Amino acid sequence: MTDPQLPGDTNGLGDIPPGDIPLMDTPLEDIPLGDIPLGDDGSPVFAAPWEASAFAIAVRLSGEGHFTWSEWAATLSEEIRAAQQEGDPDLGDTYYKHWLRALERLCIAHGLVSQEEASDRKDAWQKAYLDTPHGKPVELATDHQLESPA
Repeated sequence: MTDPQLPGDTNGLGDIPPGDIPLMDTPLEDIPLGDIPLGDDGSPVFAAPWEASAFAIAVRLSGEGHFTWSEWAATLSEEIRAAQQEGDPDLGDTYYKHWLRALERLCIAHGLVSQEEASDRKDAWQKAYLDTPHGKPVELATDHQLESPA
């Protein structure tokens, strides 16, 4: 077994240092990455930092044994099929939205977060980005700021 390094010995796993990722049964370079566009060095290319983070979270949670990579791939495939049935033209620009939905489903199914916690966190992020002036960093409110007045 090897550390889940991307092809070409590059670390494309967001902010997670390679030594902090537990070993997986299958090296990442042997895992089919679906429609992720690849750069000249063979490593995945992400359109935005959040996509790299979503990728890293899925790899890490699988590596820690919270779900198998086969379970991950099946859940992601289900999300993509559902989106296509709802009219997603599958142009590649929504791929990581499906990735996030699959990740959320697995985290809820395996008790890493409750449905309510996931919903509350999405609502908090939506409020934060809607309340943030253009060009400013989005900051998530602290728990006491999220509570509604009595």
